[in-house]
Amino acid sequence: MTKRIFFKISGFLFILVSVILLFVAKDDNTLFSERVKVSLREVGNQLLLINQDSMSLVLPVKALKKNSFQLTFEEPLSFEPSQLVSIIDSTFQKAELPKNYIVETIACEAQEVAYSFQILNNVENSIVPCSGRVLPESCYAIEVVFTDVQSNASLKQIAFYGFLFGGFVFLFLGFYKRKKLILQATESGDYSEIGSFHFYPEQNKLVKLAKEISLSKKECELLEIFAANPNQIIKRDELTKKVWEDHGVFVGRSLDTYISKLRKKLQDDSSIKITNVHGVGYKLELTER
Repeated sequence: MTKRIFFKISGFLFILVSVILLFVAKDDNTLFSERVKVSLREVGNQLLLINQDSMSLVLPVKALKKNSFQLTFEEPLSFEPSQLVSIIDSTFQKAELPKNYIVETIACEAQEVAYSFQILNNVENSIVPCSGRVLPESCYAIEVVFTDVQSNASLKQIAFYGFLFGGFVFLFLGFYKRKKLILQATESGDYSEIGSFHFYPEQNKLVKLAKEISLSKKECELLEIFAANPNQIIKRDELTKKVWEDHGVFVGRSLDTYISKLRKKLQDDSSIKITNVHGVGYKLELTER
């Protein structure tokens, strides 16, 4: 297997894997969010049953930010904190949700934390201790933050670096292929040397090292005449006849315009000059380095 084929296959596989991981990460995020919402609605339903309330509603669960969710109720309720811990623990275990999370019970009016606790590997740690004391009937919002959901971030990072690597591979392949084509053309022998440039009249281009400079048809025809007669004066009439009049078209100062364009394209090599011999024509001057 050649290096070119190897890099091409590697780049394709990295980009393919990256795309798959992006979709997996997106689907995983959506699925996780829906599982949490269903579980919190069940938590809310259990708390209402404790309050002997089978009529009022558990309001839609809100996703506040990444891995953070809020449960609210239509009517005020009361509960003992240990009941909340037990209900959330059993519900989350059934849904196979992450085992590390923080729960805060927030009083709606005061917007203060009435009770909160943290679960680390199924072990409770009360942050605001209220165990055994019933929270008075009031409006409460229960917020849950999962603290160990890292898989999605990892997938996105892998996908990002996969895209980055794939992009570099394709850039490298593009540069490598372009340079190889230029070298192949250079080695073919169908060129003439003009200073440090290789001139390919059949391909309408100049090449200097790995840099390729495109030429228009007229620029190429002019340069071909100059390259065949280095350091010799070519009369204006001869240039216009061969490049324009033989093809039936010549407009005003077209020759001077194209000479100017050629000078700009050859300016990287100070040993090359196209000089104007006043009243006669032009000369391609090549000086030895």
